[in-house]
Amino acid sequence: MHRRYVVLAPDAFETRRAKTAHGVIAYSKDQTLAVIDPRHAGKRVCEVVPYLKSDAPIFSDMREALALKPTSLLVGIAPPGGVLPPEWRALILTAIEAKLEIVSGLHDELSTDPEFAAAAARYGTRIWDVRTPPPVPVFSGAAWEVQPRVVLTVGSDACVGKMTAALELTRAAHDRGERARFIATGQTGIMIAGSGIAIDRVVSDFAPGAAEHLVVENAPGTSLLFVEGQGGINHPAFAPVTLALLYGSAPDALVLVHVATRTTIDGYGTPILSYPRLIGMYEALCATVKPAKVVGIALNTSGLDEQAALHAIERAKDETGLPADDAVRFGPHALYDAIAHGIAAKTAPIRLPQA
Repeated sequence: MHRRYVVLAPDAFETRRAKTAHGVIAYSKDQTLAVIDPRHAGKRVCEVVPYLKSDAPIFSDMREALALKPTSLLVGIAPPGGVLPPEWRALILTAIEAKLEIVSGLHDELSTDPEFAAAAARYGTRIWDVRTPPPVPVFSGAAWEVQPRVVLTVGSDACVGKMTAALELTRAAHDRGERARFIATGQTGIMIAGSGIAIDRVVSDFAPGAAEHLVVENAPGTSLLFVEGQGGINHPAFAPVTLALLYGSAPDALVLVHVATRTTIDGYGTPILSYPRLIGMYEALCATVKPAKVVGIALNTSGLDEQAALHAIERAKDETGLPADDAVRFGPHALYDAIAHGIAAKTAPIRLPQA
């Protein structure tokens, strides 16, 4: 279905907490009609978050937005722990009463909430809990045999732009004639792509199998797959999901993503490793299973002016000897062209010969 969204982002639309809202507005083919955020009511999206380039109005109340005839309400904020704040309940119930589909990436499953479920049944609408995973198998090695090359974005931290880098590089590859496809592994990516699995909701033993399932499922008819990364390899909380993707998606190449202004893991104070150490860790982890090299660096320079951004890009190149660029600020084509030779071939898994 083609959705016409009202985006719920109260008192946080301009912050990183609203990354789900930002990602859907920027990349989804679905239309965003309005945003709910009382703090910025009366403004337009582009006035609050200029890079989104959207003229959608921002309202303080759900009922104002309903006049635009939306089809769906998007829960656009990821609060700590993915728990639904109690003060949002009335807004969601108002949307259900208006027969809007509810699209949520929270860890809280709104479809199993008795009040929401009863209201959805009464008014004949549905609740899509994007993070709820399907049944998935244990990793089998089938991803080692797919024909398309697989590129995984990996990060220096969580929330650095791995999804965005994968989407931008997919677009550039498509423009260069590749049959390229983006594979979503998180809630925002799934909302944009319309399919995928939120790897952070899969039981740990099955998480590599979920990543493999996505690669195998998306392989037919493609020549290049860009897999959305999650977390970071030395992230105190989210490293396990990073490792699951590193093995389960069986990448042939890696693209390292980093926020140029960030020096510590957000919320923990753990130092972000240098480019050489990060590259060494990622490549060493792959080396004994299915080797994959870091072929380039996608920098997020959004906190810098243009001159400082260019300096950060040159520093990354000098420290690593690899291509580097900001695929949003300066477009993805130069970075894609620079890494194309590094993603031109498949790599083989490490396996002993059969006796």
